[in-house]
Amino acid sequence: MLQRYFLEFSYHGARYFGWQIQPNAASVQQEIQEKLSLLLQKEIEIVGAGRTDTGVHAKQMFAHLDSEKDITDQNFIKRLNSFLPKDIAIHQIHLVPNDAHARFDATHRTYEYWIHQFKNPFLDGLSWHVAKELDLDKMNEAGKILMQYDDFECFSKTHTDVKTFFCKVSVCKWQKQEDKLVFTIQADRFLRNMVRAIVGTMMDIGTHKIPVEQMHDIIQSKNRGKAGFSVPAHGLYLTQVSYPYI
Repeated sequence: MLQRYFLEFSYHGARYFGWQIQPNAASVQQEIQEKLSLLLQKEIEIVGAGRTDTGVHAKQMFAHLDSEKDITDQNFIKRLNSFLPKDIAIHQIHLVPNDAHARFDATHRTYEYWIHQFKNPFLDGLSWHVAKELDLDKMNEAGKILMQYDDFECFSKTHTDVKTFFCKVSVCKWQKQEDKLVFTIQADRFLRNMVRAIVGTMMDIGTHKIPVEQMHDIIQSKNRGKAGFSVPAHGLYLTQVSYPYI
């Protein structure tokens, strides 16, 4: 009998053109599907919790698949990891209800964006190096303003096929963690390029290029051209996806 399973995994995104399968480009979805199909000796399709763009990392990601074989066994997970490249790791496989859906059942998602301000070889490729002085207090003020709104069209990639630009943001803050500045944002859903555009706008505020109060005007404009630049992908991490049954 077919059972539904959730894969819980992480990946370093530098080598991939995002999560989703696309022609003539390496993707995380394709790597995992191919290795699962090889191990289970049948064509396997997996559905991810969402899309991450080229170069973005994931500390926690989920995808669902159906299998007649019980794949929660630790030996199966070890075998799957041995087939996968070193930049993708399966952590757990969960048996879930047959109608469970990795994308639509997620209650919230959390992202982090990492910035380091002093040269650090151990953060190269994992965090964005910004040498400029940043006003973290103003950037956190901007986060509080952002949480007053729920329409984020101004931070969405243009010409996408989304039906709504509404998102419920529940966390939006900057913190200093050891050698890094870490931006954490949690919401029920995210738009394409949303986090990187928000961080780019906050950088304009943090360097005093624009006043913090301008965040109101940017959001109300619903115009991507009014918001800040899209910061580099290599500093962005999907860190948590939550479900009612895991």
